[in-house]
Amino acid sequence: MGKKKQKVVLPPELPPDVPDEDIEVTAEDVHFINENLDYASYLSNLDTKSITKHVSRVADVNEGALELLYEKRMRKKLDGKDKEQPGMEVDPVDALPVKTPLGKLYYRRVTKEPKEGEEESKEGDSITKGPSFVKLTKTEKRLNTKKSRKEAKKQAKEEEVLQIPQAEVLDEVKKDLTAEEARESKKYKLAVLGTSLLADPESNIKNIKEMLEISKDEDSAIVMLGLKSLVAVFKDIIPGYRIRLPTEKEQEMKVSKDVKKMRFFESTLLSAYKAYVQKLVALQQQTVYKRVAVRCLCTLLEALPHFNFRESLLAAVVKNISSQDDVVRKFCCATIKSLFTDNGKHGGEATVEAVKMIAELVKAYNCQLHPDSIEVFLSLSFDEDLGRPEKPVMNKRGQNNKSKKKKDADDQKQMLENERKKNRKEMLSKTREEVKADFKAASFAQDTHERRRMQSQTLSAVFETFFRILKHAVESTSEASSVPGTSGSHPLLAPCLNGIGKYSHLIDMDFMPDLMNSLGKLAGNGSKSSEKSYQLTVSERLRCCIVAFKVMKSNLDALNVDLHDFFVQFYNLILEYRPGRDQGDVLAEALKIMLCDDRQHDMQRAAAFIKRLASFSLCFGSAESMAALVTVKHLLLKNLKCRNLLENDAGGGSVAGAIAKYQPDAMDPNRSGALASVLWELNLLKKHYHPAVCSIANSISTMNTSNNQVYHSHVSPLQAYTDLSQLDKSFAPSSDVKKGNNKKRKGSDNMPVKVVSEADLIDQMDENVVRKKLGEHFFLLRDIQENEKLRSELDRTTLSLNLYDQYKKQKKRKTR
Repeated sequence: MGKKKQKVVLPPELPPDVPDEDIEVTAEDVHFINENLDYASYLSNLDTKSITKHVSRVADVNEGALELLYEKRMRKKLDGKDKEQPGMEVDPVDALPVKTPLGKLYYRRVTKEPKEGEEESKEGDSITKGPSFVKLTKTEKRLNTKKSRKEAKKQAKEEEVLQIPQAEVLDEVKKDLTAEEARESKKYKLAVLGTSLLADPESNIKNIKEMLEISKDEDSAIVMLGLKSLVAVFKDIIPGYRIRLPTEKEQEMKVSKDVKKMRFFESTLLSAYKAYVQKLVALQQQTVYKRVAVRCLCTLLEALPHFNFRESLLAAVVKNISSQDDVVRKFCCATIKSLFTDNGKHGGEATVEAVKMIAELVKAYNCQLHPDSIEVFLSLSFDEDLGRPEKPVMNKRGQNNKSKKKKDADDQKQMLENERKKNRKEMLSKTREEVKADFKAASFAQDTHERRRMQSQTLSAVFETFFRILKHAVESTSEASSVPGTSGSHPLLAPCLNGIGKYSHLIDMDFMPDLMNSLGKLAGNGSKSSEKSYQLTVSERLRCCIVAFKVMKSNLDALNVDLHDFFVQFYNLILEYRPGRDQGDVLAEALKIMLCDDRQHDMQRAAAFIKRLASFSLCFGSAESMAALVTVKHLLLKNLKCRNLLENDAGGGSVAGAIAKYQPDAMDPNRSGALASVLWELNLLKKHYHPAVCSIANSISTMNTSNNQVYHSHVSPLQAYTDLSQLDKSFAPSSDVKKGNNKKRKGSDNMPVKVVSEADLIDQMDENVVRKKLGEHFFLLRDIQENEKLRSELDRTTLSLNLYDQYKKQKKRKTR
């Protein structure tokens, strides 16, 4: 049978479908297979693994699960086809195939044109080009799977990155909510502790330590609130006396419960107050808490100058009295002024300490402080008889001492007679002294001798500071004049001169010559040489002249000094004055003190000042001109012979023969020869744009003819300046200005005034246009100057940024 079967070409028929369980392998089947091994050789080459993958029917498997598995496989096949052939338009089933000579069939495929926005095909995919077809290998498939896994991981990471900020934001929100709740709870706790302390300080004094702990929080808002709350509490609960802690012996003594409670209260309060002051002194160095800390220090010093640790508060406040921060400086200056004006709280001791500290500060900084640090001295008040000796008091003291000695001798005799009486009297005297000391400490009235002692110490420290500032100014100006290129500034000179002028009646006579010499040098600074790198301003030099005259006036009986040099300096300073640069009130005060205050002037000097002030009135503003003309009026009223300047005779006045030539450039007013001139300036001042200047010029010009006119004679130059400067703010000159080009006709003196014609209106309109254009021109110039400043600042910033970039590059090179 085996041989016959080999001869048959057709394969055997398939066996009937029989279940695997019913099939039985017999010996004949085995023998048949062994004989026909050639036909069974293909079985050895079968890929059993791939076959098992594609098996769709498995024993004991649910049919529904098999259908789902089949659907998944079909979907994968379809997806794979779409991915492998993304550009195919014609399905290979519908298209006609092409058969190669080898018997293989290939289908024609038409690729799609790539559209905009479509992704490029990945490497390793199936590509169709014409009739050829490329099939993916296993390595390419592995690479594709790796790439897909990497992309999936990247997408997962991106999703995680997107989810992380949301979680962080939620955490921050939760933290903020918890911090806000904690902040509110701390605020509530501060309020509760503060109210309990104010209600019963002795029982709840322990709460103050909790408030101190809360003020050490990391939150700046809580710290500020705690500091302010503690200030309010300390102001209310601190007693009106200085606390003295008990000694060791006093602590060993048995005392009552009330005394123990009071001692505990005082010790706890003092320790908490000390810690609070130390905390404020430390916090003032930090920019965040500086203003709050300084304000708390100033409040404590102003409200509690009698209490403990006053020296620490004073040192901290005086240190910031010249701060660059305007708010801090104003707080400190106001506190020091309140100490100087209200001596009842501290008995004058804080004033002495503050003045000495300011003097040391000026010495340490070499007189380079803010002017406000010295202006506080102007709020000091001294007794008028501080410099006078108290002879009757000393005599009474001597009489009292003699009487006391006699009494002591009698007492000694009596004490020798009876020792008991002696002991009793000693006890009585001790108790009386203790009672007197307690009464003196409790009473608000200060002892006159103690007050005089404190005021003398304060005055000596104040004048020591003033004289140091003057000496520094004189030395710096002398060095600037001798050494070219040196410069300096004197910010404290103006308040120093004001202080010397205010307290000039309290200066010791031994210092007068040196003081006047220093003032003369400062007033003459800049008059001899103009090559100095630094000069005093005109206002400062005028103040030196004013102070010299105030010192002379207050010590007229004991001081005999020639003030001619100051007149010479003032005579030359009038020409150096500039309205926008210098202070007009200082000039007006100098005119009042040096020329108008009931002094007998030399005729030549008075005439020189009259002529110079008249010329000065033509050049400057209405307020300065008014002050100068008021001074001219005063001088003409006092010196009758100077009214010859009002005459317009040929050859000058009647006393012009003494000096043959008028010298307007003379440095000395006595050698100017002003009596040989005429006040022709009054004729121009009558046509001044300001009506007040016109009226006083008319009154001066008619003074020689009508002697009864005393208008403006009772007004001082300073008052005239201040009044007119206030009026100038709302004053606007009239625009109806008459033109001088209209020719006068004969006999037109008696003709009535003509009505304004159209030509005059056109001229006025043209004048308004010119004014407008000039205003625009000057505004443009100002804008150009501001632009130049901004450009210079921009250049500086760009240069600094470029330098910083270069520094970064060099640093990177070094690190490499």
